[in-house]
Amino acid sequence: MAKEKDEQKKYSADDITVLKGLEAVRRRPAMYIGDVSIRGLHHLVYEVVDNSIDEALAGFAKNIAVHINKDGSVTVIDDGRGIPTDIHKEEKRSALEVVMTVLHAGGKFDKNTYKVSGGLHGVGVSVVNALSEWMKVEVRRDGKLFFQEYRKGDPVSAVKQVGKAENGKTGTTVTFIPDGTIFKNRTFKFETIAERLRELAFLNKTVVLTLKDLRSKQEQEETFHFEGGIVEFVKYTDATRPAIMKKVFYCEGRDKDESGRWVEVEAAFQYNEQYSENVFTYVNNINTHEGGTHLVGFRTAITRQLNNYAYKNNILKEGGISLTGDDFKEGFTGVISVKVPEPQFEGQTKTKLGNSEVKSIVEGVVGPALQSWLEENPGDAKRILEKSLQAAEAREAARKARDLTRRKNALSGGGLPGKLADCSISDPEHCELYLVEGDSAGGSAKQGRDRRFQAILPLKGKILNVEKARLHKILENEEIRNIFTAIGTGVGDQFDPEKVRYGKIIIMCDADVDGSHIRTLLLTLLFRHMKPLIELGHIYIAQPPLYKVKKGKQEFYAYDEEERDEILKRLGNSRKEEQKAAEDGDSVPEEGAVVTPSGAIISRFKGLGEMNPEQLWSTTMNPETRTVLQVTIDNAADADRTFSILMGDEVEPRREFIEKNAKYVRNLDV
Repeated sequence: MAKEKDEQKKYSADDITVLKGLEAVRRRPAMYIGDVSIRGLHHLVYEVVDNSIDEALAGFAKNIAVHINKDGSVTVIDDGRGIPTDIHKEEKRSALEVVMTVLHAGGKFDKNTYKVSGGLHGVGVSVVNALSEWMKVEVRRDGKLFFQEYRKGDPVSAVKQVGKAENGKTGTTVTFIPDGTIFKNRTFKFETIAERLRELAFLNKTVVLTLKDLRSKQEQEETFHFEGGIVEFVKYTDATRPAIMKKVFYCEGRDKDESGRWVEVEAAFQYNEQYSENVFTYVNNINTHEGGTHLVGFRTAITRQLNNYAYKNNILKEGGISLTGDDFKEGFTGVISVKVPEPQFEGQTKTKLGNSEVKSIVEGVVGPALQSWLEENPGDAKRILEKSLQAAEAREAARKARDLTRRKNALSGGGLPGKLADCSISDPEHCELYLVEGDSAGGSAKQGRDRRFQAILPLKGKILNVEKARLHKILENEEIRNIFTAIGTGVGDQFDPEKVRYGKIIIMCDADVDGSHIRTLLLTLLFRHMKPLIELGHIYIAQPPLYKVKKGKQEFYAYDEEERDEILKRLGNSRKEEQKAAEDGDSVPEEGAVVTPSGAIISRFKGLGEMNPEQLWSTTMNPETRTVLQVTIDNAADADRTFSILMGDEVEPRREFIEKNAKYVRNLDV
């Protein structure tokens, strides 16, 4: 106690640290860009691009180019007005330098400069500067070319004119390379950036976005420009799902908010032959994963107008079956994009729109437009309502299936699956559930786990492909029912992510082709019926090792060939020596193992079931030594399309996807 009092006495004003300028960003980068992994790395590019998109939203830019340069840096070029370079009255220095080096500085805070804006609302570009090893900015404005360079957020020199703007062109060019002391991986992925640029091109049909990869001899280039805007977005998303509508519904309009400023609305949708709902919502180009008032207005308008049309045309009768909002979700693919002057975000990930007036504005735009569209397209209207009636029947069947499952659980004396080996701790934040491929591996996992916080649910065989089934059919699958029951959130209209029983749900499958298939089936199930669990960071993939390297009493585990070769190198072996040993047929202690000249024994694991409980614990389940990959959704539209390609009926798109992405897959036992 005396020591604590002494410490309290020492605590004074001298202990208060004040972080100046961009120092706070460098000290705590995750607060500004989410994390410093590959996801945060690409977020840097998006923030610079968002500045250019804001110029496009204001009507001053049309062309935006992104180059991944040979040295690993990124250049973003636009033909907007160019960041102002004259002296800022309060800061007494160039406005360009203020924008690039001061947090919360920029035109986005001036209602007259940008009516709407995306990105991090004035924080973005200065944060990118702070987290860059160096950044260079060129501004074409007033017929002149201006330049300034920065190192880790600090200007190298003052803004200076370095020439004339070619042909009087205007715009801004930003080139930067992330700081290697902050980002361990600084390699940008062409496909990841392309996904975001494609999304922006759909949402901003007047903008042309170009992406070039200059790092290899065969330069890769792709241009994104969609005159059809979000109508093409819907068609792109549903490319592998046959539509039941001949024409995509589309409307646009605007109305004033409470402060008299315009809120712009764009909406599009179509129905397909599948059973999942795919709706993507945006506010000022920001993907609002948690929805919000614009989504509520969108759904309310659709439900009301489709019901009104059904009663008016005697498809539904008073006193008969009624259609709820859930019945109109089956096979629905839609996009709602709004431009809001001052959006208010809420929710766990701050991506849920909270502006109450936007609901009625969206309803006011979508409702009358849909009413007219249904009258003009009676064939499409009839097919939509027929599908919705089938969904209502399936909803009733699913309810009965859930009730039957609950009755079975009650009769069996408990609500949890008999195969589940639960943990003793009940606090979800500290609990983990392993979904394990196979009873054999499940048995080892049960013996090797830490019973306090790790639960094991073995899965027998491959679960149903939920991409091709309605919920009532899905609930007939015993393994899927066990998964739903163990997780505890409920499913369908009863789903509640706050009821999740485990903070981490870890998929653990063999490192072979069958294991990859089972993992994909499980991810499809979670994405289609429990997507918020992915968005909230609850889903993980275990990484069992591929190799065991043993020399004397030392044992090492390798998760890929590269790591195995590195271990052999440390032990005094080379890959060539290992291959020679295999060719010479040296005696081995176990089938399939290889003994190297120095006596190192290399074993290849073919499945989780081959590991004993101690090995499974130390390599795959021990939080101190294991490697698990968190499943995230960077782009919901592309994730949806990927699951549709992999698990849908169309063969050719799946073959093309596999051929294109085979380079990212580690070697599997075929």
